Amino acid sequence: MWHSALLLGAFLLSGQVRGSDGSASTAITCFTRGLDLRKGTEDVLCPANCPLWQFYVFGDGVYASLSSVCGAAIHSGVITNTGGAVRVQTLPGQENYPAVNANGIQSQVLSRWASSFSVTAGTQSTALEAVGRSVSTARPSTGKRPKKTLDKKAGNKDCKADIAFLIDGSYNIGQRRFNLQKNFVGKVAVMLGIGTEGPHVGVVQASEHPKIEFYLKNFTATKEVLFAIKELGFRGGNSNTGKALKYTAQKFFSLENGARKGIPKIIVVFLDGWPSDDLEEAGIVAREFGVNVFIVSVAKPTTEELGMVQDIGFVDKAVCRNNGFFSYQMPTWFGTTKYVKPLVQKLCSHEQMLCSKTCYNSVNIGFLIDGSSSIGESNFRLVLEFVSNVAKAFEISDIGSKVAAVQFTYDQRTEFGFTDFVTKDKVLSAIHGIHYMSGGTATGDAISFTTRNVFGPVKDGPNKNFLIVLTDGQSYDDVRGPAAAAQKAGITVFSVGVAWAPLDDLKDMASEPRESHTFFTREFTGLEQMVPDIIRGICKDFLDSKQ
Repeated sequence: MWHSALLLGAFLLSGQVRGSDGSASTAITCFTRGLDLRKGTEDVLCPANCPLWQFYVFGDGVYASLSSVCGAAIHSGVITNTGGAVRVQTLPGQENYPAVNANGIQSQVLSRWASSFSVTAGTQSTALEAVGRSVSTARPSTGKRPKKTLDKKAGNKDCKADIAFLIDGSYNIGQRRFNLQKNFVGKVAVMLGIGTEGPHVGVVQASEHPKIEFYLKNFTATKEVLFAIKELGFRGGNSNTGKALKYTAQKFFSLENGARKGIPKIIVVFLDGWPSDDLEEAGIVAREFGVNVFIVSVAKPTTEELGMVQDIGFVDKAVCRNNGFFSYQMPTWFGTTKYVKPLVQKLCSHEQMLCSKTCYNSVNIGFLIDGSSSIGESNFRLVLEFVSNVAKAFEISDIGSKVAAVQFTYDQRTEFGFTDFVTKDKVLSAIHGIHYMSGGTATGDAISFTTRNVFGPVKDGPNKNFLIVLTDGQSYDDVRGPAAAAQKAGITVFSVGVAWAPLDDLKDMASEPRESHTFFTREFTGLEQMVPDIIRGICKDFLDSKQ
């Protein structure tokens, strides 16, 4: 017993136990993610009795790095919920993490993530695992845990989001619980990894009248945000959460106040009890503004209190999507530390921010540019100006819209792919840097090449795919078959013809309805007038696909 107590004390101080083979395991929590570990291969010790329903796991066998390590280990059958030693191997990111139900855990689908990991059985002895379990269930380890290397100024680049915390400042919550709420919001802010290139946060207080406490642009360092949260004063009044949500959606996320283009917009609504006004209309307004609404409800109404609630289904009507992802429940403001990481994992899951997705920030646009001899150098510059003007309209970023370009004659040349440039300035510079090839016209082969080599790598990604074919003449090969194959692969095709481009070819390439996807101008100078119509066409198709 005395020996076990010594071992337990050493474990608490170091955060590690050493097995009979000399290897050291790091004690982790139920919610430690793969991206929280710093080594390529690391032995960790999972605690017992983790709440399975709170795990966030993405994939099967190979897991996205934002997955819970212990959740992945249980899901894959490496350990059970009695805890145990796990070896974690860091892997490259991949496309298409599948959703699989296994061992009591439902993993979630994810289209793409920057890094992955796999799990296998660790090497710790049974006795040491038991000590690790007893420590984990008794109280959290006080030893230092490895953290992901993070540039404090840049912040967590894997969690780009603009977040408004809409806190409850009404008499319903009271001064004491208001302070506990501030403490919880501060912990969430710390774990998010606030920084210039990571998440930005601001705070709005809901009471009789909403008040913006600070904007996204005011603080980009965690310490500054924590100080600002600590200084917030309790306002009192009715909990007019709907009024505050609507106000925040309309006023908070302007470019002048620090909102960034192409970055998901999120409002996290903290609600103690229930709202005293209507949330449904506010939720609709938020969705119209492209804002993802999360409801964090604390201390749900009791059976006796339900009669005082105007609308029992207020949560489902306010959130971004009624799919369970955007609502989060905590039983009390006391002992909330364990709820921090699961909430942060949700807020950093960009692929699921459905309400931020618009035609401007969620499309891949490929330009297939005719470089044949009949165009000439000066007209080719006008074509590139057209391409540039279309691209300018979209919010290009690593998590937003993307642009690629292929030039063709008899041959094809990928000028740049969808992942080569992830800022608008670099894309526009690359467009203007394209050199004129000169040669024949094999449009069909070029469509097949682009479908396979440019759109192929992103076919399972979250963005909707568009191809804009620009040509000035008759193709020497068949265009109908390659265009049909492109459309079957989920690519919407717009055809833009100039000068001698035959209308039959243009219509054969265009998606249905062909009339709205086919464009023609007699002169190259006429391309400029087409830009607004092309952009509107892309946005209409995007919206139609979401219906």
